[in-house]
Amino acid sequence: MATESKMIMDALNEIRHELRHLRKNLSEVDAVLTDEDIEALQEADKDHTSGKTVKLLFCRAFPKSRKIPG
Repeated sequence: MATESKMIMDALNEIRHELRHLRKNLSEVDAVLTDEDIEALQEADKDHTSGKTVKLLFCRAFPKSRKIPG
């Protein structure tokens, strides 16, 4: 039983160490986004700018009878 408790404590300590590392190093959004994510966001921005798409935020905020801004 003591060996099992030690193994559990060791595993928890390792998880705690990894969590501290993640919190320290992934504090900025740029560190979390992949290159594919950035490309997808840029493409979505182009689609929105060209009028191919609208922001969903506006769709929810305005009733169907009103014109969606942007």
